[in-house]
Amino acid sequence: MTTADSLKVALADTFALYLKAHYFHWNVTGADFAQYHDFLGDFYEEVQGAIDPIAELIRTTGDYAPGSFSRFAELTTLQEQPSIPTAESMIVELLSDNYKVINTLTNAYNIAEEEKRYGVSNFIQDRLTAHDKHKWMLTAFSKR
Repeated sequence: MTTADSLKVALADTFALYLKAHYFHWNVTGADFAQYHDFLGDFYEEVQGAIDPIAELIRTTGDYAPGSFSRFAELTTLQEQPSIPTAESMIVELLSDNYKVINTLTNAYNIAEEEKRYGVSNFIQDRLTAHDKHKWMLTAFSKR
C-alpha cells in the first residue's frame, strides 16, 4: 500500500465518521438532549475540518482523491448506521469508530514515514492528536 492508498482509506474513514456524527447530531433525543446535541455538533465540525486537507494531501502524491459515496463505502473500515440508536449508544459507537480511524491514521503515518513523506506524516500526527482527544471525550461522555 502506498501513502496515497492509505490516505484514501483515511479520507473515507474520516468522511464516514463525520457523516455518522452529523447524523447522530440531527437525531439525538432524550433528557440530556442539549448536552449530546452540542457535543455531537462540536465533534462532527472538528472531524469535518480534516476532510479537505486529507483530500489535498492525496493530490500532493499525484493521485486523485475519491469523492463518491460508493467509493467511500468500498474504502472505509467503519460500518454504516441505518437506525437511530439511543444517545448513549451513539457515543459508544462513535468511540468504537474513532478507534478505527486512529488505526487507519496510524497505518497511513507508518507508510508515509517509510516513503519519507514527512509533511504527510506531520499532518497525520496532528490528526492522531485530535482523535486521541476525541477518544478521551467520548470515553468521559459515555460514563454515566
